[in-house]
Amino acid sequence: MAYGRGGFGGYGGGNQMQQLMKQAQKMQEDMQKANEELDEARLVGESAGGAVKVTVNGKKVFMGVNIDPAVIDPDDAEMLEDLITAAFNSAAEKADKLYEEKMGPYAKMGGGLF
Repeated sequence: MAYGRGGFGGYGGGNQMQQLMKQAQKMQEDMQKANEELDEARLVGESAGGAVKVTVNGKKVFMGVNIDPAVIDPDDAEMLEDLITAAFNSAAEKADKLYEEKMGPYAKMGGGLF
């Protein structure tokens, strides 16, 4: 098979290949930045009107919990468990939205490679 002038079978030579490499490097840098932003993000989910707050990062890693003592009933631990679960689910939903915002464009590229 005869190759074009650039030696890449008619694909425009090394110049196009260099452009593709630059684009790939930029995409990798952008993805790394988005990943760092997810690590640094703090998302708070609440329940009971803010009496129970759960904090996660953008990757849904649990960062902390804050509970107003007024909602602690020693005779009803199940209620507190439910409030914590609801607050965590709220925070996780926010994290999912942030993840989609930051990483969604990359997930749609490359036929699902990411």
